[in-house]
Amino acid sequence: MNRALLRSSKLLNQIQLRKILNDGCKVKIQPSATFWLNCNHQIRHYSNNKDKSGDKSRAAEPEEEPEFDDPGSTESERSHQLITAKYFRVNEEEQNKKSFEGAIDIFTHKDGRRRGDVEFIYGALKNMEKFGVHKDLQSYKKLMNVFPKGKYVPENRIQADFFHYPNHQDCAIAIMVKMEENKIIPDEEMGDMIINIFGKLSEPFKKYCRCMYWYPKLKNISPWLLPDKLPDDALELALIGIEQITSVDRLTEINVYETKELEQATDKTWIVSGQSPEQMKLLKEVEIGSPIYVEGAFRLWLDDCQVNYFILRGPPKPRHEDAKLEVVDIEEIRMWMDGEKEKHEGRQLNRYPSVHEQEDGVIY
Repeated sequence: MNRALLRSSKLLNQIQLRKILNDGCKVKIQPSATFWLNCNHQIRHYSNNKDKSGDKSRAAEPEEEPEFDDPGSTESERSHQLITAKYFRVNEEEQNKKSFEGAIDIFTHKDGRRRGDVEFIYGALKNMEKFGVHKDLQSYKKLMNVFPKGKYVPENRIQADFFHYPNHQDCAIAIMVKMEENKIIPDEEMGDMIINIFGKLSEPFKKYCRCMYWYPKLKNISPWLLPDKLPDDALELALIGIEQITSVDRLTEINVYETKELEQATDKTWIVSGQSPEQMKLLKEVEIGSPIYVEGAFRLWLDDCQVNYFILRGPPKPRHEDAKLEVVDIEEIRMWMDGEKEKHEGRQLNRYPSVHEQEDGVIY
């Protein structure tokens, strides 16, 4: 069997060579990897009538391979790179909401049937952060509007139960998952759009109903609410982060120390410190010679911004003895308004440890 294939491939190669030589062209043959595919040689023709100046200009300009032609990438990655190169490749100065919505308009006006809408939406979702529209509700609504109206609405209960147009429904759910990640609550207009596109008996509309039920309840559940747009200044972010960390003690005072106030400072920077009166008292009670450690840096995430902080930790305090129950005659109990002292003057209350006194050390 292999010998027959080898003979047939040799015959085909000889026929191809004779035909090319009769035409008066030079050939360059690159053999393939396996012997039974020798008939698929790559043949390059070099004509003698070409202009030499044209050859030099072409040699000076190498061909650029498209980014999406990576053999190691998956099909979804290649489609994303293709959509990015075709619609969303603009200068950094032009990467804004206007250019993002302009790319969507170009796609929707190009073909009335909206072929390739799923691939386009997936590619647009991956480019939203680059254009700065990942927290804009109008951009998500415009992206949902890419789907044609009425085409994906199930006509009967059987189509609805068997997940009518599953890829398109998954794509619409991906839009709302992206909104969920960026804490965007849909409005009634988006619900009307989903009904017109997929109908009420669809998974995207069920996802929309769950979002409208839970998101308003969970939006303000965190005790450390952040502004809708975080500041870009590192000092303001540090103040917000220290306020969250020290919220366990409402008497904490937050101060900002500038290095420019020191003559020995070599760098202009700042330190944000939070310390309560209870911590100051504990710090004064530290014995001379006891070690105090600066630990960190620890991470604190404020939405998508990271803040690093350090803590001052000392050795743990000895554990207080448990209170002992004593049987006291009711006649010996004195109230402060009586003006009389207790007969047992040595009796004292145990001091309850503060929130800063942990088992592994005291945080100053």
